[in-house]
Formats: sequence, structure tokens, C-alpha cells
Amino acid sequence: MIATTTEKKTNAVPLELRWERGSSLPRRWVIPDGRRNKVTALVNEAELPFDFSLAMSSLCADVSARCELLAHVQMPRVLVSFTPCRNRSRFGLQARVTPMRFRHGALMRRHGSIQYQVQRFFVENREMLYLLTFCLPRFLDQPFEEKLITIFHELYHISPDFDGDLRRHAGRCAVHSHSKANYDSHMAELARDYLVDHPNPEVFAFLHDSYRDLWDRNGGIFGVVIPRPKLLPVGWPTVYEAARNQKKSK
Repeated sequence: MIATTTEKKTNAVPLELRWERGSSLPRRWVIPDGRRNKVTALVNEAELPFDFSLAMSSLCADVSARCELLAHVQMPRVLVSFTPCRNRSRFGLQARVTPMRFRHGALMRRHGSIQYQVQRFFVENREMLYLLTFCLPRFLDQPFEEKLITIFHELYHISPDFDGDLRRHAGRCAVHSHSKANYDSHMAELARDYLVDHPNPEVFAFLHDSYRDLWDRNGGIFGVVIPRPKLLPVGWPTVYEAARNQKKSK
């Protein structure tokens, strides 16, 4: 990740974060109880730990290739990460997709006199338009079918225009349509269709394992950890200064 000297001195949050190589993205062990130990070494050099982000990126690319309704999803521009869950409860957040643009793919949005921009992420000079985050190890401890449905659920949120915005439905409930139950039922149907006569079940084989099974079999699990992009005022060094100026102008 690149940050300029000026940014470090002023504590300003940069409008852009860049990683020169995919391998330079921050990675951590997937461990229970929300601890955030960094990946510093392999548990067993002869047996690489399981790379959750890489496996999930490959699976999502396969899903988008085989499901017509998700054919617009371009995984090279979707950054897959995880967030540590705070406890081992199976209930709670499983995954989320974060758009990197405003409505209709707009880069900026005005609030009062201030223009705001979503922080932009670049990996190998390719801009990411979505951040797909899984809550681990909770997600891995769900039944196989629930894991697959969750993946379809999140990918379906991505706008058909693939412009950094979310898919928007008519009516007040723009994200999940007027019925979340119908939305989930549709995702379950898409997941079942995806599995029919699949020529390469190895791509989703890891979903059959629990967190502990994957850890024991691979000598560890790790993945990319990226914070959610911040909403930043353009032309102001900090959000605080922009808000203070906004208050003075009223």
C-alpha cells in the first residue's frame, strides 16, 4: 500500500489506496474470537495454508461464468476479503458486498457545499469496483447449501451495469426488493441450478468443510483483510475539517 509523506504527517486519509501486487495486499490468519494476528510464516512449509480469498475469487468467477444473471460480474475488479467475527456464534453477519461508487456509478456526491467521494482501491493499477467481504470463521461453519446461497445473494447485489453501484429494485426496499423471503428463495434456486451437472466440483469443494476441517487439512487458513472504504470529502484533509466548515457556512 502506498501513502505519501504528506498524508502521514497530516494524518489525512488518502482518497486512493494502491497495492503494487496482489501478493502485497494485507493478509491475516483466520482465527476464532476476533483476534487479529498477522500472517508471519507458514505453519508447515511443505503444506501451504488455505488461501480463502483466492479460493473464493475463483469460485465467484466460476459462478458468474455459469449463471446468466451474474454474467456481468467481473471478478478481477472485485476484491475478496474477510473480517474476523467477534465470537463463534453461527448467527449474525455472514457476508456483505460494498459498492465503491454512488448511485448509477457516480464517483462523487454532494452533501451541502461539500463533494464526497468513496475511497478508491487499486490493485496492480486495476481499480476495484466492489469489496466482497466474508465474516470468518462464522461463514465457514454454515451448511454447504447456506454458504453457496450466501455467495449468490451477495453477487446478485452487484449492479447489472457493473458500475460500482448496487442492483436497485423498484419500490421502497431497493436492495432486497419488496420481499426478502422471495429474494432468498430466488438465490436458492440459482444455487441449485449452478450445481446441476457441474463439470468441476473441485472449485466449490472447500465449502463442504467447516472452519476446523479446513484448518486441520491445510495447516491454517488465511485471507486478505481490507477495511471498508471511507466516505471522504474532496479537497479537505480530514472529514472533521470538512464538517466544521460545513457548520460555519450555515
